[in-house]
Amino acid sequence: MDKIRLGMVGGGKDAFIGGVHRIAARIDGQFDLVAGALSSTPEKSRDSGQALGLSPDRCYGSYAEMANAEAARPDGIQAVSIVTPNHMHAGPAIEFLKHGIHVICDKPLAATMEQAEELATAVGQAKALFILTHNYTGYPMIRQARAMVAAGDLGALRVVQVEYPQDWLTEASELTGDNKQAEWRTDPARSGAGGCIGDIGSHAHNLACFVSGLKVESLAADLQTFVPGRRVDDNAHMLLRFGGGVRGMLWASQVAPGCENGLRLRVFGEKGGLEWAQEDPNYLWFTPFGEPKRLLTRAGAGAGDAANAVSRIPGGHPEGYLEGFANIYAGAADAIRAADAGQAPDLSLLPGLDAGLDGMRFIAAAIRSSNDNAAWVSL
Repeated sequence: MDKIRLGMVGGGKDAFIGGVHRIAARIDGQFDLVAGALSSTPEKSRDSGQALGLSPDRCYGSYAEMANAEAARPDGIQAVSIVTPNHMHAGPAIEFLKHGIHVICDKPLAATMEQAEELATAVGQAKALFILTHNYTGYPMIRQARAMVAAGDLGALRVVQVEYPQDWLTEASELTGDNKQAEWRTDPARSGAGGCIGDIGSHAHNLACFVSGLKVESLAADLQTFVPGRRVDDNAHMLLRFGGGVRGMLWASQVAPGCENGLRLRVFGEKGGLEWAQEDPNYLWFTPFGEPKRLLTRAGAGAGDAANAVSRIPGGHPEGYLEGFANIYAGAADAIRAADAGQAPDLSLLPGLDAGLDGMRFIAAAIRSSNDNAAWVSL
């Protein structure tokens, strides 16, 4: 099986998420990174590319130059991974889609709804695939939870609770000059109008919808900016109304001391409940009503095909963040090969344009609601 030739936009020196994507693409040996426009200047891009072992003639000064040149090569890239700050998602994605190159893009879809709509038009007109890396959907026990909900193990759903607290922005880290992540994630020109709600709240929203199989129809949001001078929200509380009368709550915070990456999901139905925590991701608690709690483990007793299909190593060996990303890349590889062979790709478990647009509507609705004293707003 030939590897898929991959390019990358963004992810140069000192960029956290670029390294994550490169590791994820390598884990299953299905991609070969051969080209890149890795930084905002030609010099930085060339230096970053050569540090990764890319050929000098395939270290490009801009994504437009890369798209044109790679599309013209007989050995040009088949897919591109976009790992830039949010405001630079739509432009590169549109350019590569126009050239028939498949796009794997970090979330969220874009920085603004206008950019998202332009990208949606491009995806609709393209023959190439667009895949969004909401990586937590790739965790085996999240796939297990989704399958159990779909199978009716919880009965009719009633309540979905999701939270995602962190503490890394408790102080004004964006002002120190040595935290690149804090600088762009708190800059509305680059991150979009949503701060915490766009960065991690969108993950919480996506996970709740992925597992429940439902969409949020309306919400009431109270967004706060606790750190003086910060230009975006750093804490969010909200009530959610899903389809079918299901109710929910979401809390996201980046100013919660003692919380590192505390993504947690609880789903309750008339017959039972599920609970999963990202910091202990190989375990899923299932409680049928009136019975003792049951601990389901990745690749262990009780885990079904949904989890086992994306587990690489025996139970008791930890799998987590990188492998979750890798499961998205593995699914993308299968879909790309099918599409290039003229077959219908299986996109059922891969986040794409619809998930991205839902996320953008969620962020916009949360901001509107909060600006109107937490009034209920429809998505």
